Amino acid sequence: MWTTSVEVVAVILFVLFCLGAWCATLVSLPGNWAMVIAAALMAWLAKDGSRIDIQWWTVGVLAALAGVGELLETAAGAAGTAKLGGSRRGMVLSIVGAIIGSAAGVAAGLPIPVIGSAIAAVFGGAMGAFAGAVAGEHWKGADVDKQMAVGRAAFMGRLVGTAAKLIVGAVIAVIAIAAVLLDF
Repeated sequence: MWTTSVEVVAVILFVLFCLGAWCATLVSLPGNWAMVIAAALMAWLAKDGSRIDIQWWTVGVLAALAGVGELLETAAGAAGTAKLGGSRRGMVLSIVGAIIGSAAGVAAGLPIPVIGSAIAAVFGGAMGAFAGAVAGEHWKGADVDKQMAVGRAAFMGRLVGTAAKLIVGAVIAVIAIAAVLLDF
């Protein structure tokens, strides 16, 4: 089945990396793209026809899926804000706030190992999106009711976008790992 112990180690490291990259998506890091890059490295470095060789068409599929994940995350966050008439400034500050909130959430969740940081990062990102959208709308001179409505939309959009990106990331991880294990 496996031709060398190097291949076994490479597969184990690849699987662990994919799982870690998927988790990185929770904290607004480009985990899906990291899995695509890892798959491309496996396709490039593994000898053609070896047990762990990933086909380039598989890497292309993974890249397309990563792009879809990014579009879903961005669209979900912007759609609710735009539907309520939010400004571009509110949308941009919502994204900045989400990144800062995710990082702060990771730090706040540290006392509870692994799961605490992940959950805190997701909700921290959503709270950051809310705060950023409210700040952007306040800056534009919107009334408090509109600020809060746009902020709530950014909060929900961030949660929906993160969930969509995580689902796409899980599909990427399954395909990438299956490509290594099943040789396609």
